[in-house]
Amino acid sequence: MAAERFAERVRGIELSGIRRMFEGAGKDAINLGLGQPDFPTPAHIGEAAIRAIHEGKTGYTVNAGIPELREAIAEKLLRENALRYDPSNVIVTAGASEALHIVMQALVDQGDRVLMADPGFVSYAALAGLAGGRAEGLPLDATLHIDVEAAKERMDGARLFVLNTPANPTGMVESEESIRALVEYAADSGVTVVSDEVYEHFTYGKPHFSAARFGEDVVTINATSKTYSMTGWRLGYLAAPEETVEACLKVHQYCQACATSISQYAAVAAIAGDQAPVAAMREEYRKRRDLICTGLRDLGFSFATPEGAFYVYLPIEENLFNTIIQKGVIIVPGSAFGTRTPGYARLSYAASQADLKRALDRIAAAVEESGKN
Repeated sequence: MAAERFAERVRGIELSGIRRMFEGAGKDAINLGLGQPDFPTPAHIGEAAIRAIHEGKTGYTVNAGIPELREAIAEKLLRENALRYDPSNVIVTAGASEALHIVMQALVDQGDRVLMADPGFVSYAALAGLAGGRAEGLPLDATLHIDVEAAKERMDGARLFVLNTPANPTGMVESEESIRALVEYAADSGVTVVSDEVYEHFTYGKPHFSAARFGEDVVTINATSKTYSMTGWRLGYLAAPEETVEACLKVHQYCQACATSISQYAAVAAIAGDQAPVAAMREEYRKRRDLICTGLRDLGFSFATPEGAFYVYLPIEENLFNTIIQKGVIIVPGSAFGTRTPGYARLSYAASQADLKRALDRIAAAVEESGKN
């Protein structure tokens, strides 16, 4: 079928490079390409879902989400993030992905500039384009953090600034001072900040700060996916000022109606229940981070130590990248995350320590082979 038969807004959008690597992995491949926790969903969350099924809670919910979940989210945001939102300022969504989508659709007009880090998460630029906006990548500094002064220079006249900390793909955590400076400058420039905080609980010595602490024109986005190992449950949320929520709800009610009812009841148990599994996962990720970073440095790689999330962003030559793939270790090229870091690759350490050790052995073989060529 001729390309002209399809809408212009999708013709320029590429399929995710991350998904292509994931779906193309061989049977014996060690997949360090996908950012998916390998832990089971904590038992008390699954039990809450089963209970909801047995109680017949399988119908549509109100568009914005069940009241008890929005109340739990509002309480969580106050308790953990020092953000004061009424439950009416919360929309429960089908993952953070839908939250990002409805924000873009509600706030971005044709030709509007949407700023984001480059490299940055693959969805930001694609969703901005689908909304008719123009995605613009902001440079990082030598430590892979946002270059605040360079960001300020691009801020005037933009519509949105997407801030992601801890960051995918770099694993970096922005400082309180940087976040405050970016949010305050955005406010002065009339730019709405969209703060993607899905990795907030996975930081290793450097604290996380929510952007909405420093300004009112901020949309806070989060999800249960990473925090509670609930990627397939598709349960996220956004919190924002009343006018923004009203605009986003218009899009949400027609594209989604409501998030899955069973996932919503499970999320109440996740957010309001026992948080010990989150601490246990964070400590295991820290061990995995140390394992893979030590192993990679022993092989001669030089890179910034990730401060959060579960990714290493690694400078790597193309020939070595290809050899690593041939050895059966799936990693994602930097070109999947923007235009500024083609000579990088993202490795996810959301894999068992045993798999990480096997991957390091294969990478070592690739390094040795590349050195001989």
